[in-house]
Amino acid sequence: MTTAFDPIDLGATRLPNRVVMAPMTRSRAYGPGAEPTELMATYYAQRASAGLIVTEGIQPSLVGQGYPDTPGLHTPGQVAAWRTVTDAVHRAGGVIFAQLMHTGRIGHPSLLPDGLTPVGPSAVAAEGRVYTHQGPQDFVTPKELSEAEIQQTVADFANAAHNAVKAGFDGVEIHGANGYLIHQFLADNTNHRTDAWGGSAEGRIRFAVETVTAVAEAIGGRRVGLRISPGNRFNDMVEENPAEVYGALLDRLAGLDLAYLHLMGGPDSELTAQLRKAWSGTFVLNPFTYPDVTGHDALELIEDGSADMVAYGALFLANPDLPRRLAVGGPFNTPDQSTFYGGDHRGYTDYPTLTA
Repeated sequence: MTTAFDPIDLGATRLPNRVVMAPMTRSRAYGPGAEPTELMATYYAQRASAGLIVTEGIQPSLVGQGYPDTPGLHTPGQVAAWRTVTDAVHRAGGVIFAQLMHTGRIGHPSLLPDGLTPVGPSAVAAEGRVYTHQGPQDFVTPKELSEAEIQQTVADFANAAHNAVKAGFDGVEIHGANGYLIHQFLADNTNHRTDAWGGSAEGRIRFAVETVTAVAEAIGGRRVGLRISPGNRFNDMVEENPAEVYGALLDRLAGLDLAYLHLMGGPDSELTAQLRKAWSGTFVLNPFTYPDVTGHDALELIEDGSADMVAYGALFLANPDLPRRLAVGGPFNTPDQSTFYGGDHRGYTDYPTLTA
């Protein structure tokens, strides 16, 4: 029987265990230039016993930023600053992937340089508000991306992946979940396009397919993971037929030899099982446990074959040595949910109902 503490080959990298630290937005790039800080190097190095660390969302371009104090990977200074983080993790024996996250319509002009505004597949504003340095602000109507701007955005992802390798990351995870840009192209209520980037399932998946393909060509598919969250309503998303859309997406990605697929599990366990069966590569599952955090019992998902690896969010915040504690059954520090369900933006996870 396979357990969470058996090694696994992830692409070209041998991992010591199958416990993943899930990506969680921390908003700690306080300095100029959206560059990582020494605090971030300490934070990730403390959790290097994870089989795999996936970083907080990192914007691949200026306009990709949707929250204050989130880091980028599109300038030389950012690349150099991330090197201090990856070096610290590697010295501690860890493996770390950079999560590339373009937030699309989720954001606000006050978070961007003068003249820029959030963008999306269609000019449809999200219901709700976003935290800014000036306090909560209503989401604005995004600028609809032109064909040329879509192609530039794909290139931005590929360039950020190149930069991730330069910065010492072992690979990248493309964020296609949680209501951000790639998810916005996949969903019905955010993609009203009638051109080749919308309409049918094949049109809706095109941006995701071209982005993942470009990144895989840039750094090699075995260094690339993709995160998805079918049917997730976070950030005001509506998907009428996720089984069709995500089935088509996985079919198109099958030949890229990706490192893994990272699924944000939802209440539809049947869909999770369908996608697990459809994906022949490494399957990482962030299980649906809301309102509880993912706990020790989630390790059974590896033992029964539901997943190859299991991702933990909140429990990793409270327990930096989480794999050791899981191996012996605890004890576990209890996460302070006020720090990641919006009580303090710097402790906010990008998917509070499902991350952990």
